[in-house]
Amino acid sequence: MAVSLALLVLFAPARRATAGREGLALSAPLPDRVPPGVVLRVGDPVTRWVFERNGWDKQLPFRIEWAEITGGPDVTEAFHAGVLDVGFGASVPPIHAVWMGIPARIIAFREYADRDRRQAWVFGIAPKSKIRVLSDLRGKRIAFSPSQVQGQVVIETLNAIGIGRDEVTLVELPSSIGGDVYTNALASGAIDAAPIRNDLVAQRYLRDYGPDGAHTLPHPPFRDDGTNVYVPEATLTDRGKAAALRVFVRYWGLAQAWANAHPDELARGYFAAKRGLPAADALVSARYITNVSVPRDWTGATAYEQATIDTLAPETKRPHLDAATLFDRRFERIAGDAAAPPGGTRS
Repeated sequence: MAVSLALLVLFAPARRATAGREGLALSAPLPDRVPPGVVLRVGDPVTRWVFERNGWDKQLPFRIEWAEITGGPDVTEAFHAGVLDVGFGASVPPIHAVWMGIPARIIAFREYADRDRRQAWVFGIAPKSKIRVLSDLRGKRIAFSPSQVQGQVVIETLNAIGIGRDEVTLVELPSSIGGDVYTNALASGAIDAAPIRNDLVAQRYLRDYGPDGAHTLPHPPFRDDGTNVYVPEATLTDRGKAAALRVFVRYWGLAQAWANAHPDELARGYFAAKRGLPAADALVSARYITNVSVPRDWTGATAYEQATIDTLAPETKRPHLDAATLFDRRFERIAGDAAAPPGGTRS
């Protein structure tokens, strides 16, 4: 059963009282056995649908309590309240959680298998902004969310094209799942440019506002494709939950492989039937999250997260972090072994 963030927070004190009682060391081997009564609270609705479609939720030696909690800011809030065990997010949310005083670890990672040929994000350009190329961003108002990957895309773009922070106006504005906050702000002229998802969000923006002059621009070459499964350290120190996570991550790897092989069914079953999208839009959304790799070696993932830290820390006046400390290497091969091949071949 999915529950709302408000309900989870409401009952947070009782849930926090049961966390981490057995105190498993973060360096200890992962337990093999899941004791009775373990519950994992997971905020990933797509994974939920894949699990239920394949009957995997019924095969687990523990119970999953699915939550409609997605997006870095909401996951961080849920972690802070102690009401979520597993979150899913892009490069920035695990880093931001640590900066907010919530120790968190990455336990699975995926990336585009074809990242050399596609970008996860593009810049949406407001109809009357007079921005034709990225160098025209100079002097403009750009949406900026320091706790989300959109913030990384903005700063890396400005660095790549040699525009100083004093030459633009960064408008701090959290994005939303579905991108409506940014596309509405662009359409209204409140901002001139914003990083938006290069999927249905960008297509709808062009469909709705293209006739008025709205358009998109690709950002300079840099990585924007990595996504993480991450958890609070408090979840990992709970012996029962740590054992359950070991099993969950394996099935999560299987889910990536299944989605890679069945984008049309994912489109019909989840995005159309569950989310109510028209068939063509559902397929665009499904293709955005498929053709992914789940690497068995996190060297590339660590470098990607380190580049994100090195980009955002000075801009947001946050302390420098060693990205290696974000990854729990006990889980490194689990999802990749489950997903491969072909999903586990790239790193």
